[in-house]
Amino acid sequence: MAMEAKAAGGGHARFAYRLRVSSTACAALEAEWDRCRWLWNECVAKSKQVGAWNKTRPEGAEKQTCGPVQLAAMLTEARARIPWLREGACVPQQQLIRDFGRSRAKALKDIRARLPMRQRAGMPKCKKKREALLTLEYTKRGFRLKDGRLHLAGGTVVRVVWSRDLPKPPSSVRVYRDSTGAWYASFVVPTVPEDLPATGRVIGIDWGVTVLAKSSMARKAADAAIGATKAALAEMARKHGRAVHLVHPAHTTMDCAQCGARTKHALPLSERTYACTACGAVSPRDRNSARVMSPSYRWEVPPGPGWSSPRLVLIV
Repeated sequence: MAMEAKAAGGGHARFAYRLRVSSTACAALEAEWDRCRWLWNECVAKSKQVGAWNKTRPEGAEKQTCGPVQLAAMLTEARARIPWLREGACVPQQQLIRDFGRSRAKALKDIRARLPMRQRAGMPKCKKKREALLTLEYTKRGFRLKDGRLHLAGGTVVRVVWSRDLPKPPSSVRVYRDSTGAWYASFVVPTVPEDLPATGRVIGIDWGVTVLAKSSMARKAADAAIGATKAALAEMARKHGRAVHLVHPAHTTMDCAQCGARTKHALPLSERTYACTACGAVSPRDRNSARVMSPSYRWEVPPGPGWSSPRLVLIV
């Protein structure tokens, strides 16, 4: 079984650059982050309040919501009431509201889907000052590039170390500081397709690393690594005109590539030769599995149970 990743369409990519931040700009960015972090924690408190109300609300009372509309109204009221919050730019604060809404919606979606705990995104948590890294998001109306410098909403100006040119004008930028104290700007720009010549070849990647993860933290780290790798492969395939197919590993060693018959029991790892009892075909186990997963095999079969965690990838 397989699923073709979206290889058509423009898509977007990130271009990261180092920043030279003066002491004045650093103080302004840290103050902006303090406001955004406070706003994030207020959203967390609002979400918990709404959740507690919905669980214990009287019979007949309306169910409350905590979506982007309610959070945006909360931001408007807070900026009108608190001068310290109003001193900051509204663009990163509004973007933080959107990010919180997406994070909360994803967590609720995973809960409704009854995913295992290790696969759930988790509800947004409070950001502690000593632990959370500074990250500010600016949409197109919140920044501009002029004379090689990055001008941010609120009057903050930083110098960008242009290690390479941007292929197209950016639509948004993320300004952040890593754990070592270095500053970066990550621009989002439309991808420029660079189709490579067709080779007629297929490469397969088996990353069943989850079998080595014994603890819950190790499994979460493995799932995160697999997810990041899949996203990177899909992005590169879209950029270079390739198709990425995610293949579920179930029955790939039990099906016959010649007739499609399936053995009644799984083959042990010590058995390296596949022999079909239906048609009598005999071939090395890995070669038979590769043919089963090839594009010419029965990829029209709809995904079965457990399709949410494919572990094999084919790049055509």
